[in-house]
Amino acid sequence: MLLSAETSNSFEPAWVPMAVLGAIMVATYLVIAFEKFHKSVTAILGAMAAVIAALAFGLFGKTGYPVIHEILGHDLNILGVIIGTSILVDTVGRSGLFQFIAIRVVKMTMGEPKRLFLFVCILTWLFVSLLTLAPGSLLMASLVLVICKTLGYHPKPYLIAVAIVANSAALTTFSSGIATLMIGTSAQIPYVHFFIGSTPLAIATGAVAFFVLVKLYGKKLLADAAAAGDPAELKTKVAGFDEWALVKDRRIFWRSAIVLLLTVVGFATAQMIGVGLDFIAMSGGMMALLFCAGDPEQAIKKVKWSVILFFVGLFVIVGSVKATGLLEITADALVSIGGGQTWLLVIVLGIFVMLASGFVDNIPVTATMLPILDKISSENPALAEPLYWTLVGAANLGGNGTPIGSVAAVVALHALEAERGEKVGWGEFMKAGMLILAIQAVMVIGYVLLMHSFGWFPDLPKYAGR
Repeated sequence: MLLSAETSNSFEPAWVPMAVLGAIMVATYLVIAFEKFHKSVTAILGAMAAVIAALAFGLFGKTGYPVIHEILGHDLNILGVIIGTSILVDTVGRSGLFQFIAIRVVKMTMGEPKRLFLFVCILTWLFVSLLTLAPGSLLMASLVLVICKTLGYHPKPYLIAVAIVANSAALTTFSSGIATLMIGTSAQIPYVHFFIGSTPLAIATGAVAFFVLVKLYGKKLLADAAAAGDPAELKTKVAGFDEWALVKDRRIFWRSAIVLLLTVVGFATAQMIGVGLDFIAMSGGMMALLFCAGDPEQAIKKVKWSVILFFVGLFVIVGSVKATGLLEITADALVSIGGGQTWLLVIVLGIFVMLASGFVDNIPVTATMLPILDKISSENPALAEPLYWTLVGAANLGGNGTPIGSVAAVVALHALEAERGEKVGWGEFMKAGMLILAIQAVMVIGYVLLMHSFGWFPDLPKYAGR
């Protein structure tokens, strides 16, 4: 979200455009948080207001309106990854591959509730890591409802687990979540470096979420199992699940597995072969359409176009606000608050981003923080690693605090309401979510400070040598 050198705040007094554009951004985020309108519509309307204000104040210099195209051009790779992975996941999903994996894993549990709960968490972690946050959460929510209905279990604890563990899984790779994709792209973190830096945190925070949830819902899980009937009968029922039942064509099944594997390998080697993740994602999507009997029209319809529009709006808003100089002032203020102390900056950034992500949505919070961190890191490269890795952990896990804080929570809780007409209130969700978030906040801050102090984080090439 860089702007050309011609764009600057030459309006006098300078605080006026800062105040107006800042108010537009905050108002947009608040409307998104309170869900008064669809968030994509809100983002586009906010972007239109920001552009009108920026043009009125002359913030885009002599270039004028075409600066908007420049702003969007810097982030086209993010949109390419979203489009490509959406096509890939939809096409490969039709082969029955993901359902096959899920049923095979469930059979290993033999219907024992705590073991099933563990495997739901593991599957969530696996699917979100490979398929990204929204498709992985949606797939797991659907599978949980089917499994629980068959076994006679209440799906609420399992769906809450999906909602919370998915956010840890989104930390695993560069492309596992939208926030990680944005951060990795902005900081130019190689895919393998991202995996090395964030996977230990993803596993540790996911494990904490599992143990806390088992402690909170353990009695309910056992009570459901007792009410479901004879354990021997239950084991027989689970053993009778046929993992091949949803696989219509085994040739397409194996082709889908190969295409998915090649795409994951492509993500890991993209930098070495000199291409972007958007190229790999689009290649994976096209291979799936060519070799896995995909329906192009259907697959393209499944692309999250509302998410694309949401991003377009956010990029324009943040780019317009950046032209006022407000984000630079915010960056300087953040450094001042930290007093130049890395540990204090990490704590302040981590807590702020986690709380903001829980109530606003981690995507706009991340979009706003990236240019701020870029300025701080450009002026003080030693701060780049701890601040960016703090943002990775805080932005993804912050959504655990509230039922609207992440895509995974919205998907899982909506599935419960649609299937059983049962809502999970803010109080009930936050009882588990806020406790887990508090523990994870300490883990993120401690992990970043430990890794940074020992120099264990991979270098960020963008800021190396400055």
